[in-house]
This record gives sequence, C-alpha cells and structure tokens, in this order.
Amino acid sequence: MMKSFRNIALSALLTIGAFTTVTYTACNKDECKDVVCQNGGTCAAGVCTCPTGYEGTNCEKLTRAKFIGSWTGSDVCNLGTYSVTLTIGESSNNINALVNNPGGFGGTVQITGTVTAANTLSFTNASVGSGRTLTGTMTFNGNSMTFNYTVTSTVDSDHCTGTYSKQ
Repeated sequence: MMKSFRNIALSALLTIGAFTTVTYTACNKDECKDVVCQNGGTCAAGVCTCPTGYEGTNCEKLTRAKFIGSWTGSDVCNLGTYSVTLTIGESSNNINALVNNPGGFGGTVQITGTVTAANTLSFTNASVGSGRTLTGTMTFNGNSMTFNYTVTSTVDSDHCTGTYSKQ
C-alpha cells in the first residue's frame, strides 16, 4: 500500500511539474523572436519602435520620402503675402531634406531641414541670403503642408505662416 501511495504521489508530482513547465513556457513567448526592426529600430512586445527619421512596421521607410516633391502655396507674413513654389529633395543624411526656394527667397537658396517627427521638418538659423536666417517648422498632413517660420536679419524679423499643396 505504501508503494502504491508513493507511485501515485510521484505521478501527481510529475504531472504538476509538467503542467507548470508547459504553462510557464506558453506565457513567456518571445514576441520579438520573428520581428526584424531595421535602421536601428528596437522591438518590444512584438512591435518596432523606430528612431527619428524612419517609420513603417519594421522601420524600413524613410520619413522624409513622403515630403519630397514640389509644393505650391502662399506665405502670409507680417511684412506681406507671397506666392511661393518650393521643392523638397533628398539629402545625403537620411534624416535631413533639402528645401529649395524656402519663403520665396529664390531658386538658388537651399536650406537643410531635419526630420524631428513623423510629420515634421525643422530648421534652425538656416541662411537664406543677404544676412538673413530662417528658423521654423514644416508640418505635413498628406498632400498639405504648413510652414511656420521667422526670418531674422540685423535690421528686423518677419514671422510667416505658409499653407502649401503638393503638386
């Protein structure tokens, strides 16, 4: 009878141990096992968190790609209103974009914007010629863009808000 009790106790203990092992293993799956985050992205709970300048399920897309193209709009400034066509292009640095003719200062004026969020290019003290600098932000929403900026010279400053459509 004692042998029988030991066999039953041992069987019960083995069953509980196996059940606990299976349950523990099933609850602690590595959700990032099959996830490959690119461009310095990191995986947590099966989802990639992308560094600034990248997006997509696996951080495979350059954020700036959706900004690139020709944009036409109007800048309303303290000193006047201006019709402007500007172009945004690639830079050799993946989180930057080049903007030609910002603020309508001429086709030879080119400034560099930095991707600071999934829908934003930012500029700090970018030279637009004649001793003037531009500081501001372009905010994108599909085929629309708002450009809020201030141009500063040694004489004065002018704040502008531009509204643009992608061509």
